[in-house]
Amino acid sequence: MSTISRRSFFQGATAALAATQVVGANDRIQLGLIGIGGRGMAHLGTLVTLQETRVAGLCDVNQAARERAQARLQKETSTKAKEYSDMREMFADKSIDAVSIVTPNHWHALATIWACEAGKDVYVEKPASHNVYEGWRMIEVARKTNRMVQVGSQSRSVPHVQRAMQVLRDGTIGEVYQAKGLCFKRRKTIGKAPAEPVPPGLDWDAFLGPAPMRPFTKNRFAYNWHWFWDTGNGDLGNQGVHQVDICRWGLGEVMFPLSFVSTGGKYIYDDDQETPNTQLAHYDYGGREIVFEVRGLVTGPEAGLPVKPGNTVGNLFLAADGWMWLDGSGFTVYKGESNEKIMEEKVQGRDNSTGLHMQNFFAACRSRDHRKLNADIEIGAMSAALCHLANIGYRVGRKLYWDAASRNFGDPQANQLITRNYRRPYVV
Repeated sequence: MSTISRRSFFQGATAALAATQVVGANDRIQLGLIGIGGRGMAHLGTLVTLQETRVAGLCDVNQAARERAQARLQKETSTKAKEYSDMREMFADKSIDAVSIVTPNHWHALATIWACEAGKDVYVEKPASHNVYEGWRMIEVARKTNRMVQVGSQSRSVPHVQRAMQVLRDGTIGEVYQAKGLCFKRRKTIGKAPAEPVPPGLDWDAFLGPAPMRPFTKNRFAYNWHWFWDTGNGDLGNQGVHQVDICRWGLGEVMFPLSFVSTGGKYIYDDDQETPNTQLAHYDYGGREIVFEVRGLVTGPEAGLPVKPGNTVGNLFLAADGWMWLDGSGFTVYKGESNEKIMEEKVQGRDNSTGLHMQNFFAACRSRDHRKLNADIEIGAMSAALCHLANIGYRVGRKLYWDAASRNFGDPQANQLITRNYRRPYVV
């Protein structure tokens, strides 16, 4: 457990918020990095290339992860950062201006809320939240504290994706009636892992945080936490949330659907994974729709698209007069009954989407205007919510209807999954 109690942390939070200074135009933003696994190390690799910021703090519940990150930081910048085993110690440090949260999904909301209440701006990885309720709380706290909260839906800052969205808005292929997201990403079996002693240097209680206490297993740690309902949201909430976000964007930022249904299963493998490896979700918006599909097993192409080795990940937009394919390599537009190719853009050079997205975040931190964020928490929370809805529909096994006025389903079993039972003291 932490050396800082939750009560003493929040007693100092108001003072910390009041003491927060607006970063000057020429000052480098002092940033703390929270969660230094695979994606966290990718963040570190990007952050050290940006002039807008300095990595001033490294936080992880795993000592080995902190040591790896510190060694890389020293190698690439010849500087060291403060180390924290408890994120609340970082939040209490007035020298830290902003944080980048790269924890497992079940920690995103609480870490963001604590950071905002301590006066820190936040870049939080996708999905914004682990459940629908958490997204609402994150928006509420971000607005109350006037913190900048950018969600890691970096497609929002990618030039060719922005141009593709403009093509749709311009009506180049007419009214869009279907936005489809594809997550055909090969996922092999994780096998079965027995319970074992917690590795030295790992705070397992803090890793689980809001989730129920479980025995340590290798499958519940590292990357495979994605495939357990306690800590992850399956591939729909992992890779798929990017494409769900683009679906919403392409349809004009649609929000909750009138109804939705989600089917599928965990097929072929007999292993520890709880989330589906095959899933099909349909969201009805009355006259238009979003369709999303996850295929983790061996699969063929969609709409005649080439299957890349193991993966086809992207978006199809079907409209009155044609269609568009969009992915990380560019976009192509077809028009008319003859499928005439009328537009094509291919991306040149390396992927710098995370860097562009972080630069947008830092610019908003200076301007103090959340409307300048390309993926403000309201955008990110809504896209995450659609993923959560599909997983709720899958878990209850039936079509569900959303009541916007009461913000629930009118279905007791489904309503229970809007939030979760939090393990004290890690309560959102």
